[in-house]
Amino acid sequence: MATKQQEKSQQTMQELMASAIELFGTKGFANTSVAEITDHAGYAKGSFYRHWNSKDELFLQIVEQKFRQYRATRHDRVQNAENLEAAMNIIWDFLETIVSDRNWSSIFLEFTVYSATSEPLRKLMNKSDYRLSNKVFADLVREHVETDFPPEKIGALNTALFEGYLIHRALGTEVLTLAEVRSAAIALALMNGTRQG
Repeated sequence: MATKQQEKSQQTMQELMASAIELFGTKGFANTSVAEITDHAGYAKGSFYRHWNSKDELFLQIVEQKFRQYRATRHDRVQNAENLEAAMNIIWDFLETIVSDRNWSSIFLEFTVYSATSEPLRKLMNKSDYRLSNKVFADLVREHVETDFPPEKIGALNTALFEGYLIHRALGTEVLTLAEVRSAAIALALMNGTRQG
């Protein structure tokens, strides 16, 4: 059973995370300082550093928590899918929940690009806890793939289309809709992963 001190520490951490998400959404990750996060939440900077060593570490915890919530519903549904097309539709339902939270998808995209400048962050972001990695994707669809085309490649193509769409949307080009990208990703997966009659 958690002590009052542990409960207070957990509450502080959650309030700092909520403050960070709000500020990252309005100002961007790079333009938000630790001091702004703590001021906005009503805490001293020391409270932040009792939980995280850096803003990067805080963000990784936020991403992990978000993806854990998303994965809980996605995984069971994919396991029960009848075929690759059904599994892909479930995966895209999951990806659309990310896109529907415009602030979150923008923050995630910014942090993903920022991570590319740091070898340790890049390695962490490629872990399954922080994104729909090629390995996670492959594990989700492997039993539905009917060809010898590697499921990891289907995952890499899918992720490239999804993250490309996030960039496309962030730039405001609006040439492609999410439905069009989803349709293309599913068609590509089926072309490579199912036996063609």
